[in-house]
Amino acid sequence: MSGINSSAGQPVNGEYRYHWVAFVTIFAKEVRRFMRIWPQTLLPPAISMVLYFVIFGAVIGSRIGTMGGFSYMTYVLPGLVMMSIITNSFSNVASSFFSHKFQRSIEEVLIAPVPDVIILAGFVLGGVARGVITGAIVMGLGLFFVDLQIHDLLATVLAVVMTATVFALGGFINGVFARKFDDVAIIPTFVLTPMTYLGGVFYSIDILPEFWQRVSMVNPILYQVHTFRYGLLGEGSGIDSPLAGFSGFSYLVTLAVILLLGAYSLYLLKTGRGLRS
Repeated sequence: MSGINSSAGQPVNGEYRYHWVAFVTIFAKEVRRFMRIWPQTLLPPAISMVLYFVIFGAVIGSRIGTMGGFSYMTYVLPGLVMMSIITNSFSNVASSFFSHKFQRSIEEVLIAPVPDVIILAGFVLGGVARGVITGAIVMGLGLFFVDLQIHDLLATVLAVVMTATVFALGGFINGVFARKFDDVAIIPTFVLTPMTYLGGVFYSIDILPEFWQRVSMVNPILYQVHTFRYGLLGEGSGIDSPLAGFSGFSYLVTLAVILLLGAYSLYLLKTGRGLRS
């Protein structure tokens, strides 16, 4: 009787096991998907980032000198790693979920007796896994170019996981509303790329004019790069008080975005908007 809910007469433990199996199934499928085609999912970002390292390190970096008290290549490394995490976590969920819509297999998932949060978690954590793996590859390659010691491991790990979660959720929303394969590429091209380049990846925002510093402060990617750069180097992205050095505010901004995107994603699943049309 320990596994029975006396008020509803339902096998609670069995239900939890069923939900766990459903989650693991979706998550494992997502991971196998991008690992099976790793030359298309993991290799291109690694090659692109090596080119960034060569160009910004050997060519431009030597002319710029130092930034934030570090060599330019050391300073830009966290931004490049974060850029790879952002693009890969987003694209993995967007393309995968849209493929399910296109093949109409998503209908089988939606009619299964599985809570929406389990479905969402499976897809999102699959995107997080790809983002984290790609970020680790880029970081490993970057260590061939710079000598780096992690300043704060906990801050670094939190920044990676939270950032990957934000953009995996964004990719899910993109996948829900996409009506053709071209729609999957619109947000990365016209939204993510500008936000990334204007998010302190390649520079400290304190070198910008005051007006553009204020504009940059509304870019959530700035805070994510800031936390990751702080975790690795002990130096942020030039964000002024109350964020000078490092405070928990950057994490709060990222957490707020996760909660907003997560709530909206669950709303889309519950209402079926963009899924059952």
